[in-house]
Amino acid sequence: MASSPVKSSAASSSSGSTHASPKPPSAVPDVLAPGLRVVFCGINPGRVSAAAGHHFANPRNDFWRLLHEAGFTPRLLAPAEQQELPGFGCGLTNAAYRTTPGSGDLRRGDFEGSAERLAAIADGLHPQAVGFVGKEAYRGAFGERPELGLQRRQLGATSLFVLPSTSPANAAVPYAERLFWFRELYSVVFVSPWGSNPPD
Repeated sequence: MASSPVKSSAASSSSGSTHASPKPPSAVPDVLAPGLRVVFCGINPGRVSAAAGHHFANPRNDFWRLLHEAGFTPRLLAPAEQQELPGFGCGLTNAAYRTTPGSGDLRRGDFEGSAERLAAIADGLHPQAVGFVGKEAYRGAFGERPELGLQRRQLGATSLFVLPSTSPANAAVPYAERLFWFRELYSVVFVSPWGSNPPD
């Protein structure tokens, strides 16, 4: 039997935040709209994506290919076509907004406010799931080391699911394994509430 999910809220961080300086806007804007089924959350923009202004724009990044082969899009989209994603029920954001050469260059402060921002997305758009593209995206937002797959934590009624990173830096993880987890998320979002692996 599934245990009760841990729910998160942005409310607890709203007080005492007047001294926080505003975060600079991302070089890669969010792709969000009403009616989304899933929001994919990357770690942060890399230099190629920042220069293009598109998510996962590095031609060696497998995100768009995995998205298509898992069934989220009916054809392979180019990064420049990211604004078509909401028509397929998908959105895009990042856990951290600062552009870096790699995710290892991020500092803890780069993720400040990330959990609250994701909670606001969940509360405002009600996607069925947020899919974190890489364990570091989830850990940066919530300060927890996750396993791949569905998490016990939720944002209201929105499930949280951790995918392998699609970055070329994660090439040691076989493509077939990454595709497996993208298909698992697809089953959570479009087939059943828990997919094939309910939380313990």
